[in-house]
Amino acid sequence: MSTLEIRDLKVSIDTDAGPKPILKGVDLTIKEGEIHAVMGPNGSGKSTLAYTIAGHPRYNVDGGSIRLDGVEVLDMSVDERAKAGLFLAMQYPVEIPGVTVSNFLRTAKTALDGEAPAIRGWIKDLRESMSALKMDSAFAERNVNEGFSGGEKKRHEIMQLELLKPKFAVLDETDSGLDVDALKIVSEGVNRAKANTGLGLLLITHYTRILRYIKPDFVHVFVDGHVADEGGPELADRLENEGYDRYVSAAAAAAAVDAPVGS
Repeated sequence: MSTLEIRDLKVSIDTDAGPKPILKGVDLTIKEGEIHAVMGPNGSGKSTLAYTIAGHPRYNVDGGSIRLDGVEVLDMSVDERAKAGLFLAMQYPVEIPGVTVSNFLRTAKTALDGEAPAIRGWIKDLRESMSALKMDSAFAERNVNEGFSGGEKKRHEIMQLELLKPKFAVLDETDSGLDVDALKIVSEGVNRAKANTGLGLLLITHYTRILRYIKPDFVHVFVDGHVADEGGPELADRLENEGYDRYVSAAAAAAAVDAPVGS
C-alpha cells in the first residue's frame, strides 16, 4: 500500500525583512485510498503545504521530511515528483499559450509512462473524460486554460487527474470560484478518479460545501503553521458551526507565552 508521510515539516519564505516561517512542524500521513481534508483560516499554511509537496522553488524547507513509499520526496526535482506519482491541482491554474489541451495531456502521459499512448485509445479516453466532466470536445484543441472560465480551468485540472492517474493528489482549494453545478461535476470527477485508481487525496479547502460531495476519512485543522486539531468528518461539521476562532485564540495565546521577554 502506497503511503505519503510528512514528518516535522518546517517551511519558510524569503521576505525583505528576512525568512518568514510558514509551516512550523507539520506531521501528516496519507495512505492509498484515503481522503484527508485540510481546513483552516487564511494564512495558516495550507497552500504552502501543497506547493512544498509539489516542489515550488519559492518555499524553503528548513527541516523535516516528505516520504513517498519510503523515498525522500524533498530530494526529487519537480518532474521526478510527478513521475513518482504526485499530482497538484492548483488553486489558480495557469495558461499555456501555444500548447493545446490534447498535446499537453498526451505529452504529460508520455513523460510519465516513458512511451506515448496509442492514439486511438488515447483519443477515446480523452473524449470520455471530457464528456463525463461536461466539457465541449472543442476544448481539446484550445490552448491550455487560455480563455477558460474558472470552472472550465478546474474541470481541466480534474481531467488531468483522471488521465494521468497519480498515486496521490493534492487539491488546493479546487472548490474556489465554482458554482453549485460545477462543484458537483468536479467532485464527481475526483470521486471517479479515486474509485478507478485508489489514489490518496489531500483536499485543501476553507469550506465544508465540497465535503458534501467528496467525503473525507480524516479532517485536519491548520492554524499558524501547525496541525491544531484532527478528527473524522464530524470535525468539519463542527467547524461549519463554530468557525476557527477558538483555534486562532489558542494559537495566539501559545505564541504570547513562547515569545521572548521584552519582545
